[in-house]
Amino acid sequence: MASSPCSNTNFDSGLEIKTRSVEQTLIPLVTQITTLINHKDKPKKSERTLTAIHRVGQAVNVAVGRFVAVGEAIASENQELKDEMGQACFEARRAGDAIAQLTDVGSDTPAPSDDRVTVFSDRTAMVKAARMLLSSVTKVLVLADRIVIKQIITSRNKVLVTLDHLERVSTFQEFVQIFSQFGNEMVEFAHLTGDRQNDLKDEKKKARMAAARAVLEKCTMMLLTASKTCLRHPDCESARINKDAVFHRMRCALEQVIEIVTEARSSGENKILSASICNGIRDFKYTVESLREDLFSLTPQSLTGQLEALVERTEDFTDSAYTGHEQRQRILSLCQLTRQDTQQLVHTWVGVQQSGSSKEATENLEVAILKTCHSMGDLRRELHNVAVGRASDLLKVHGEQLPLRALKAAGAEGNLEAVADYSRKLTEQKEQLVETCRLLCHVSCTEPLEITCIHAEETFHVIGPQIISAAQTLALHPSSKIARENLDVFCEAWESQLCDMGLLLKEINDVFEGRRGDRKPYLSLPRPGKHSASLKSAKAVKLDAEEQTSMAKLGLELRLLSSDVDAELEKWDEEEHDIIRQSQSLASIAYSMYLFTRGEGVLKTTLDLFHQAEVLSEEGLQLCSSLQTFSTRLVDEEKAVVLTENEKLVALCQQLQMGAKTPVQGKTAPFQKVDSTIQASRSLMTVVASLLPLCNKLIKKHKSERTSLSSPQDWRETQHTSAPVKKDAALNGNNSNGFGVKSLDEHMASLNLLESK
Repeated sequence: MASSPCSNTNFDSGLEIKTRSVEQTLIPLVTQITTLINHKDKPKKSERTLTAIHRVGQAVNVAVGRFVAVGEAIASENQELKDEMGQACFEARRAGDAIAQLTDVGSDTPAPSDDRVTVFSDRTAMVKAARMLLSSVTKVLVLADRIVIKQIITSRNKVLVTLDHLERVSTFQEFVQIFSQFGNEMVEFAHLTGDRQNDLKDEKKKARMAAARAVLEKCTMMLLTASKTCLRHPDCESARINKDAVFHRMRCALEQVIEIVTEARSSGENKILSASICNGIRDFKYTVESLREDLFSLTPQSLTGQLEALVERTEDFTDSAYTGHEQRQRILSLCQLTRQDTQQLVHTWVGVQQSGSSKEATENLEVAILKTCHSMGDLRRELHNVAVGRASDLLKVHGEQLPLRALKAAGAEGNLEAVADYSRKLTEQKEQLVETCRLLCHVSCTEPLEITCIHAEETFHVIGPQIISAAQTLALHPSSKIARENLDVFCEAWESQLCDMGLLLKEINDVFEGRRGDRKPYLSLPRPGKHSASLKSAKAVKLDAEEQTSMAKLGLELRLLSSDVDAELEKWDEEEHDIIRQSQSLASIAYSMYLFTRGEGVLKTTLDLFHQAEVLSEEGLQLCSSLQTFSTRLVDEEKAVVLTENEKLVALCQQLQMGAKTPVQGKTAPFQKVDSTIQASRSLMTVVASLLPLCNKLIKKHKSERTSLSSPQDWRETQHTSAPVKKDAALNGNNSNGFGVKSLDEHMASLNLLESK
């Protein structure tokens, strides 16, 4: 919803903003109005302040006038919106005039007896005018956005009409003329939909739009060659099948674009997305963790039922003919382990309900929750490895395109028997790729990637039979250049989709490994942190008793993890190892943060906690440097495992550091930042706790084999001379783009942004 960054005033337009362009147009206006409402109401107003307020108010009014003029011009050109647009423009102009009158304080300072109403004497009137202005301006923008949607629909309709003509042509001359017109209309449609795709805020819709536009782009060339082949060989059944499939796919893609821009629901796709295992695991973990807040929020039967529904989805992996025996057994074992941990959780949970929430019972429940979530995480990791591993193997095997080459050669020779044989091999390859895309969809973890997997699955499913029909046509007419060209186009589309699948695979891996998450969300109104300068200038806040109680559950997890780290360190023989020293330091820092959540210890305010979080991240990065050095002494397989975990740790340290430095504003913001800080610290300590037993095992192994790990002193000397882990530049020093509190004059400097709109 459209709202201002002002924490005390809610400018609700009543209209949902769905595109970035509308937001970008509103942001400067919101900035100016916020400036007027949040001015410092001092007894004495300087001449500079009065002049600045007057200039801001008048400039807003002038900019609104220009904006309204554009809205009225749009209304005159679109009769169906004339009444709505006219009313919105009228309200915007009236609100702009009211703001100008309320800020008319620049000429002279009003005397105490002056009854004139101004921004200083009637803040309520300013809030009312601001609310009306933002609501009416937003409505004008949303109505104008409907014009863009109308243009896309009109363009689609033109394409459909021409597509129908193309499908019915019977001569080459007629085809050339209509296809030329079709090409121009597709270019116009591509521009309109491309602009819309870039403007969409919803990443899911953006991914769907990208998939539909990719289909249209590739199918345009397919339509050309398939139609030419059908015209050259009008009695060929395989050529007709080939052409019909292209036309059908284009119409489906055109319909999908309209579904997106008009927000029509696609039930089939929603069903696929809701059935992904990644979503199921996320929902299950959320349900389990909700027990911390409310022991009676659900029943044991509903929890076990949710688990069984999730386990049932893993049958896509275990029932597959392409899943290896060992992989199948690991998945089944992890499913059984998750069942056992869930049963133990239910037993502990019921016990807490019956006996009351004593300290010991609460801690036992917390341990059971963590174990259940951990086993679920192991299951997710195994499923990811199976899906990604299979996809990687398929891309390697099919990278040489042997079936495609064989089909081209057999078709050119007119060998129908060989075409049939290689078609069966291509069909088997297609089924493998389709199933693999479905498994990748299960582990993609983000909706845009899931949609891309669905698109890849559909593409392989459709293009495979199209290649076969094109090859059959060429085998029936081996001397036909048009038939050969048509087969080449479909084979190129197949190869292109394999390349796209390789990129998709990398993105899925990056998300899983934490190298990137969902794309950075666009900052919607209001803009968080707008009026906080930096961590150093932020106000120190103490958490009240209720907030500490809410934090206590997160803090307990941090306490358990620090205990786990201490327990693992006691198992090490090399007491002077750098990894031990740095891990002990991390455990100590985490413990102090746990005490903060209880209102105890040396950390008294939120600023103390945020500073401690920065220290934790710095110490974590030092541990990353030691682990990097440690990995150089390992063989390739062992090194890869350590480095993979080390990359996770680096990312978490940087995330924690960035979060600690992020400015906050508002009454609830410090508490929310504390919550995210504790959660990030918990994630960091989880990785440390899993790394320590691995490193200790490897050190003992190499000692027993009398490798180059001769002494702790050698390790320390190597570590002291090693280069530190490189940090993100944005995390070092002050951010040059940090938000600061703006004066009235500074706000006035951004007025040209509004006027330019």
